[in-house]
Amino acid sequence: MIPSRRSLLLGAAAVSAAVAAPEKSFAAAALRAVEAGAPDWALATADIETDIAPSALTLIRGRAPEGLKGVLYRNGPAKFRRPGGSAAHWFDGDGMIRRFSLEDGRATLAARFADTPKRRQEARLDAMVMPGFGTLPDPRAQIGSADDASAANTSVLPVGDAVWALWEAGSPMALDAVTLETRGFVTLRPDLKAMPFLAHPRIEPDGRVWNLGLGGAQAVVWRLAADGTLEDAQVIALPRASYIHDFTATARHLVIVLQPWVHARNVMPFSSAFDWRPETGTQVLVIDKDDLSRRRVHELPTFGFFHLGDAWEEADGTLRFDVCVHKDMDFAARGARQLLNGVPTGDEPAELAMAVLPPSGPGRLERTGAVAEFPRGDPRRAGQARRFTVHTIGDTSNRPLACGTGVTDWSNGRTRVFDFGPGHVADEMVYVPKTGATDEADAWLVGSTLNLRTRATELHVLDLAHVEDGPVATWSADVALPATFHGAWVGG
Repeated sequence: MIPSRRSLLLGAAAVSAAVAAPEKSFAAAALRAVEAGAPDWALATADIETDIAPSALTLIRGRAPEGLKGVLYRNGPAKFRRPGGSAAHWFDGDGMIRRFSLEDGRATLAARFADTPKRRQEARLDAMVMPGFGTLPDPRAQIGSADDASAANTSVLPVGDAVWALWEAGSPMALDAVTLETRGFVTLRPDLKAMPFLAHPRIEPDGRVWNLGLGGAQAVVWRLAADGTLEDAQVIALPRASYIHDFTATARHLVIVLQPWVHARNVMPFSSAFDWRPETGTQVLVIDKDDLSRRRVHELPTFGFFHLGDAWEEADGTLRFDVCVHKDMDFAARGARQLLNGVPTGDEPAELAMAVLPPSGPGRLERTGAVAEFPRGDPRRAGQARRFTVHTIGDTSNRPLACGTGVTDWSNGRTRVFDFGPGHVADEMVYVPKTGATDEADAWLVGSTLNLRTRATELHVLDLAHVEDGPVATWSADVALPATFHGAWVGG
């Protein structure tokens, strides 16, 4: 038994104790938005009522690249509202895992909801009753651990013949990689049952997995073999109880960014427990992978963030990583609630920046001026020096969802983009090396958009080296699925 397990699970106890009446204000805001005429991008947070059986997609543009074969998994919330009560925050809908398969120039799509205790209980009550990131619990909620409240809605981790649906506050949930049938929560060791496992694990080129599980000012550091077997789990102390959605890593170090959105009180919903304290700045904790007691802390200017790119170290020990910088965390606390209701958030979009940490002393933030979120890179170069960051583009304060993809080249500072246009909501693109290629530029970008005009989900393949030319192939589904958060590619 890890001695600090009890304190890491206090969050679940607080959830159970914080049962309160459902919020009414955001339901009223949703009604007003509907009455006023919701914007077309509100389709990105519409409800899906049932699983989507496997079906062929229709090729509507171009031709599939020869040799491109594999599966794109994506995860995101797809059910927010029930007659007896609804979720109040975009992050709190039930997770639906999508499976796009590409083979022999043909594409198929299937999608299934993660069969969580949360979803089963809420279906029985016909009400969204579980607490979440920005949703208060209903008195009818029955919660014994954080896993009971899991929406399994944020990301995916392919592991052997399974794909794990990830959430921030509890265990991974395993689904069959082909049928997407839910197998159940993953317990990596009996005494670690229901411990938190973040939705952004870092995967080394050989497949080893590193992850964190957060609990206030401490964290579990998970280390897994490529097949998902637990190699180690240790509790470490953090300099402060910052909100951590993502972390990064070099070949030798874990890199944990501690933004000044700090846990200040034990209340629900979770987002209400944090205060924005810009005067404290942003800290970066760098930890030796081989000895977690060896650490150093760097100071950076104040910023908020959700997502980081992979980090690397230069010959002189300088550490670099890319980050999508927010002015503050207002979107997490307030904006994502408005987005769910089809209301423009007013939040400034994130900007792509490079954090530079010398071997000692304070670091610096090199801003690019490019609007960006959901940064991705070449998985073969995870933890190593690289040129490219792939990211979404196009969101604004009045339209809070991306409509295109960008590729930033750190060797020259240039960002090349393809904008699908305001009629699309674009998910992140994943990086897929071309068959037999070794150069970082020889890659496909594979991802989905929601076509708001045709009300259909589309799958696209773009050439990284010519991203501005748009898709080389596009397939369309006969269904419109909501926007997703994160995905992963498994080559065939």
